[in-house]
Amino acid sequence: MTTPDHPSPASQPPAPAAQDRIYRSPMGLVGGVLLLLVVGWLGFDALFQGHGRAPWLALAGMILIVPLVIAFTLRPAVFAGEDRLRIRNPFRAVALPWGEVASLRSGYSNEVVAKSGRKYQLWSVPVSLRARKKAELRKSRAAAEAAGGGSTPSRGLGGLGALGGSGAPGGPTRADTDQVMDELRDMLERRGTEESAQGEVTVRWAYEVIAPAAAGAVLLAILLATG
Repeated sequence: MTTPDHPSPASQPPAPAAQDRIYRSPMGLVGGVLLLLVVGWLGFDALFQGHGRAPWLALAGMILIVPLVIAFTLRPAVFAGEDRLRIRNPFRAVALPWGEVASLRSGYSNEVVAKSGRKYQLWSVPVSLRARKKAELRKSRAAAEAAGGGSTPSRGLGGLGALGGSGAPGGPTRADTDQVMDELRDMLERRGTEESAQGEVTVRWAYEVIAPAAAGAVLLAILLATG
């Protein structure tokens, strides 16, 4: 018999679904906000202080530029869930069940390769060759110090290396975006064969970005042609 203190498993609430991991570019977000502030400042100044055709040109330019800035800086994101990988790029949103992902590649850009052979770039996980080079340098230094017994002093400020003991260099030995790709590969390995992670790849165009940008371009072209 089931007592109030010991409810049956069927009566217990289901476990909450795991939240998606969200990957975005911090530099892209910061750059996007700064660009929007500059565009807004210049645009509204021309709208309210300009004369003749200047306000109309400023309005058309803002309708064109603002959606593009948002598309390339604030919009890109990667959502890694238990069942699928969702990619939000500037003009498209792609949903790939893990069962349809063939591989995740890292070269001069990070991309997902579907089993159909289609490739989708991860705009929000850009490759930084400089960060990758720094990480490789830290890795080689750590390996050299480990091979030497870890007794090499660091050349830090104030001779802190002598007080620190091993003097191993700080910081990760993998670039941030390479670590993100490692996490995605791990999820692919764990979830790729699960029944709930099967399905079809879906692609949706971002008309909420394309439509206003196209309208701004048409309006700007008309104003320039009739000027």
